[in-house]
Amino acid sequence: MKQRIITGVVAAAFFIPFVLYGNLPFTLLVYAMATVGMFELLRMKKMAIFSVPGLIGLLTVYMLLMPDHFAAKVQSITSYSKLEFLVIAALLLLIHSVIVKNHFTFDEIGFVLLSALYIGIGFYYLIETRDAGLQFIIFALLIVWSTDSGAYFTGRKFGKNKLWPEISPNKTVEGFFGGILIAVVSACVMQFIYPFEKPWFILILVTIVSSIFGQLGDLVESAIKRHYDVKDSGKLLPGHGGILDRFDSLLFVLPLFNLLHFVS
Repeated sequence: MKQRIITGVVAAAFFIPFVLYGNLPFTLLVYAMATVGMFELLRMKKMAIFSVPGLIGLLTVYMLLMPDHFAAKVQSITSYSKLEFLVIAALLLLIHSVIVKNHFTFDEIGFVLLSALYIGIGFYYLIETRDAGLQFIIFALLIVWSTDSGAYFTGRKFGKNKLWPEISPNKTVEGFFGGILIAVVSACVMQFIYPFEKPWFILILVTIVSSIFGQLGDLVESAIKRHYDVKDSGKLLPGHGGILDRFDSLLFVLPLFNLLHFVS
């Protein structure tokens, strides 16, 4: 526990200044974290990132991560949209499977492309949410962190009914709802201190849905790790695991913010 707390404090001290400053340094940090995240997924599948499929997957992540204003410039030069680059990546992976005589399989093509989408879209919205305003990224982090803390402490204190033991044995139904409750309370406190120009009803609704999606994102990551029989996605953060272990909830919450048109 001591190591976990120290690592958490050090990681937050490193990450928060980038969040506060934003702009290019934050974008470059997100690119670096996405690179590590893609590496972690490929390693679960026992695929090397410095291989043809690994590099195509990584380049696909970089393409998906491009902020809108930069993607527009690239499209004006190349005439290709992000979707068209994704199609090119799929075709290149299919061609590679033929060249290596199916030693790189159709299933592995699907894994690389889905991994790139999972990492690329989630971290893309991390950049876009910060670009929309500091208030939005603080809110997202607050919801995720308060949900995680609320679920943990409520589960330890009151948890009796397992939420999904086949995927995450320690999570409880009581912790699930406790996380939502603490997230709502935290959102209300933030609204008093740093108010959004949103109706209270919308704020609470977005908080509840985001808290649920954040916990589902955590379960998705747990399901992936259980499938590939790994405890943590990586060892970058002692006591905390890898990048995906720390950002799994945000990768679900941030796209949801935009789908709900909360970020503007």
